[in-house]
Amino acid sequence: MADRARQIMAAARELLDAEGPEALSMRRIAERVGIRAPSLYKHFPDKAAVEAGLQAQGMVRLAQDMEAAEAEIGDDPPLLVLASAYRQHALAGPHLYRLTHTRPLARAALPEGLEDRAAMPLARAVHGDIDIARSFWAFAHGMVTLELDGRFPPGADLDAAWRTGCEAFADLLQNKNGGDAL
Repeated sequence: MADRARQIMAAARELLDAEGPEALSMRRIAERVGIRAPSLYKHFPDKAAVEAGLQAQGMVRLAQDMEAAEAEIGDDPPLLVLASAYRQHALAGPHLYRLTHTRPLARAALPEGLEDRAAMPLARAVHGDIDIARSFWAFAHGMVTLELDGRFPPGADLDAAWRTGCEAFADLLQNKNGGDAL
């Protein structure tokens, strides 16, 4: 990626982090870079391409966060460790999380293998059971989205809700594996 394209992506990320996805416009990005909006089109064909680049950043960050969590599992329940990392990932960058995980994913623009890389720690934790992995991801995504949206009542014990969900999935996985401990 050329220097100007990197500057454009950095400016888009700054806008996203500060103001959310609604702030992303070619005009606003160009202003931040110090160029005219039509000049952006020399580097990105449209706003969707900039958003795809941001989604790739979000997926890289998710992969890194999940891999770091997986390396720290130790004696702790794997699903609880991964869920905690996923939650922290979302809460640390809510606008990037939303852009990456609540809109259609620009898969064609992702580096090859990135989506699989981000999913592998969970896939390993559930012994490759794709149905449990997808269901668990849906649970984690739903919990964190509700938290970001402020949908839980004041005083709700979200840590307990996460723990309960993780334990339910661990029990399901244990039962599917004939009672073998995780």
